[in-house]
Amino acid sequence: MVDFKGAFDKLGDLAEKHDDKVDAAAEKLGDVIDDRTGNKHSEHIDRAVREIQDRT
Repeated sequence: MVDFKGAFDKLGDLAEKHDDKVDAAAEKLGDVIDDRTGNKHSEHIDRAVREIQDRT
């Protein structure tokens, strides 16, 4: 059986360790998604990106 809790703990540790890279990747991903959706959901995408950045 897969140890998801252990995997998520390790993922969280890595995200904390590389906060600046996670924040930059979230921003870049948000921009790509925003472009592909024709900027129709910019407000929601921006909120999701901020949420990711706040949690790392």
